[in-house]
Amino acid sequence: MLSSVKLKKMCDTSGSSITDLADAITRAGLSPKQAKAAIKNWQNGKLVPEPSAEDIQKLARVLAVSTNDLVVWSASHRYAPMAPRKVRLIAELIRGRSVQDALDLLKFANKRAAVMVEKVLSSAVANADEQEADVERLYVCDARVDEGGVRLNTRRWRPKDRGRAVSWTRLASHIHVSVDVE
Repeated sequence: MLSSVKLKKMCDTSGSSITDLADAITRAGLSPKQAKAAIKNWQNGKLVPEPSAEDIQKLARVLAVSTNDLVVWSASHRYAPMAPRKVRLIAELIRGRSVQDALDLLKFANKRAAVMVEKVLSSAVANADEQEADVERLYVCDARVDEGGVRLNTRRWRPKDRGRAVSWTRLASHIHVSVDVE
């Protein structure tokens, strides 16, 4: 996934303008004006239109850097069967740490969410390894947990005294972890 922070930094250091980058990524179905808008969106963190691997390679060629210098590797677990509040406790522990430290911390954390976050982190590391990144220098640049809503097929009402009922829901969460090279 293209990193907007890295793209901005590389543009500033190399002195390349948006028009230079837009000329490099013009392709069939994308006018120069649309290419400029896409570059501006990518620098601002909006990935619309989503950059393809070919676009990232072209940007790296223009900026004279490798493709690994422009990307971060991420993984996610959608609709994890746990409340986001509980998973956020673990996500805050690993954010900013090296991958090996984070994996050690998750291994000995006495929380059920640690197992799920560990699997997502391992998947992100595997994604980076597949693209030939230096796995020893990886760190967790982003670990966030979003609310996934109410889990399907959970009881909605619990009977109480005097014929009353209390709503009762179980929540799901979306776990997102991104790793980057230091």
